[in-house]
Amino acid sequence: MMKIVVLDGFTLNPGDLSWNELKSLGECEIYDRSPPQDVVKHAADAEIVLTNKTVLNREQIFSLPKLKYIGVLATGYNIVDVAAARERTIPVTNVPTYGTKSVAQHTFSLLLELTQHAGHHAQTVRDGRWTKSPDFCYWDYPLVELDALTMGIVGFGRIGKAVAEIAMAFGMNVLATSSTPRQPPARVRFVELEALFRQSDVVSLHCPLTARTKNLVNQATLAWLKPTAFLLNTSRGPLIDEQALAGALNSGQIAGAAVDVLSVEPPPADNPLLSAKNSIVTPHIAWATRAARARLMQIAVANIRAFLNGKPENVVN
Repeated sequence: MMKIVVLDGFTLNPGDLSWNELKSLGECEIYDRSPPQDVVKHAADAEIVLTNKTVLNREQIFSLPKLKYIGVLATGYNIVDVAAARERTIPVTNVPTYGTKSVAQHTFSLLLELTQHAGHHAQTVRDGRWTKSPDFCYWDYPLVELDALTMGIVGFGRIGKAVAEIAMAFGMNVLATSSTPRQPPARVRFVELEALFRQSDVVSLHCPLTARTKNLVNQATLAWLKPTAFLLNTSRGPLIDEQALAGALNSGQIAGAAVDVLSVEPPPADNPLLSAKNSIVTPHIAWATRAARARLMQIAVANIRAFLNGKPENVVN
């Protein structure tokens, strides 16, 4: 039985799931969190290490002589030095499909808050404003109907496609761009990035973070957007130049933005999007429905089981 260490299990399982299936595969030690200075100490005897957002860099990987397998409890795996792991012939796996529906759902929860401001108006009612209103209704922001508007989806993988399905259910037109374009589904049109930004009423980011896509949204690309456009990001924080986006929001260059991810998490208090006009920020929760976390747990366990059986799955290095 191999020794299994989970470096940061709390966000995956704050107590509403069970670790029993994982524990059936070996001796388990589960840490809620592992600060950088404790990573090597926590994983010292581990042959299998699981991490969600705790970084495993080259020095740490080479400081763990017993390590045979790294499992990332997420889809993105940039927290692991995969090249260093490859040098030691350590497979690194991820969980690619668990959160598709939940992330697509959260994408629209952000968009609907930008268009309807339901949370804001509900709070004004709770504060007693409606009871004192001279009219039967009121609204503080323009209310925007989605039907017949155009959504531009940057990155047309599983999540991008799920977002497109919901957009079409709202009656929206859908444009998309992808690094690996295939025949688009009916009612979806592939265009170049500039055309997508210029023609869309809503731009939603669903592409991976790479050297090419870092700061994809910057001062130049923001200038392509309509002044009535909304920007959404439920993918990776560094896709956006946050200072540039805050500037565009504060100057009224675009109508609003809603993001679930930031370049540094948790963010420093001076992150410009936390105080920008018409900016909504949620604390990286698109992935975190119970259903999605339960699927993540199941796939992570299945990845380990496949490794133990000599047929590793979802290997990224």
